[in-house]
Amino acid sequence: MLTQVSPWYTHAAQRLATAPAHALIPPSRMEWSTHHGLGPGAEILGRDLRGKRVLELGCGPGHNVAHLAQHHRARVTGVDLVGLQVRRARSHYGHIAGATFTAGHALHHLQATGQTFDAIYSIFGAVGLVAPEFLLGAISRRLLPGGVLAFSVPHPTRAGRHPSPDDRPREDYVTMPDRTRLPIARWEFDSHRWAAHLSRTGLRITSALDLRHPRRDPWPTTLLITARKR
Repeated sequence: MLTQVSPWYTHAAQRLATAPAHALIPPSRMEWSTHHGLGPGAEILGRDLRGKRVLELGCGPGHNVAHLAQHHRARVTGVDLVGLQVRRARSHYGHIAGATFTAGHALHHLQATGQTFDAIYSIFGAVGLVAPEFLLGAISRRLLPGGVLAFSVPHPTRAGRHPSPDDRPREDYVTMPDRTRLPIARWEFDSHRWAAHLSRTGLRITSALDLRHPRRDPWPTTLLITARKR
């Protein structure tokens, strides 16, 4: 299994039903966690992103794509598996120069595109939801030498859990806007296992951050990893 479709379609459909899409002002900060203001911002993708080509795998409603295009003058493409999410993103930020949104499977997009990128990132997106033995190699092939991969995933020790002891996915769930939960499969590695997978594709970890809200969570909730292509 490469990824799961129906939970993400359901999530997008519920969002559209409760909050119809309309034009928005891009956020002033890039977020890597569900808690606003936690951890670094766009600087981990590069100190000067002007004119750089950037790709987001799993862009959702497009907030971070719009931030990078508006505030950093990057040329950013957001890819999402669900066409409804791409419709939301275009309605929100289709007016932003440098922001482009397209529907498709992250792996298929990487395999089909002829472009290379200065940075690729995923925020609770394709990384962790698509088999890493396929996805990470495809990412590496589309990064320029010295290019950056950054991704955030649910922390493998959140709520007292433990990292996967092997390379197989584990059962998890995604919470819908109406608070129901739908099952998904997720690869839940610690930073050492991610480092091993990345190294096989020519990517070297440069940082691994455990993000935790200082007042709300006793455990870290987000693992943020940055890697660079050799």
